[in-house]
Amino acid sequence: MTEKFLRLPDVEIRVGLRRSAIYEAMKENRFPKPVKLGIRAVAWAESEILSWQQAQIAKRDETADSRKG
Repeated sequence: MTEKFLRLPDVEIRVGLRRSAIYEAMKENRFPKPVKLGIRAVAWAESEILSWQQAQIAKRDETADSRKG
């Protein structure tokens, strides 16, 4: 299967974060880093964005479970 790349506007829409928050999270190793496509072009691997989203949901669920018990 071929990996799909997402440009920044698509990543912003999918994750609900603005450019500055995405780059800040990358700096802190809390968000996937982009793949360099050319001299001035980068994109994110769709599978890594999906994994990040799933991890955020798992963190939410762990927090909710810890509050119950």
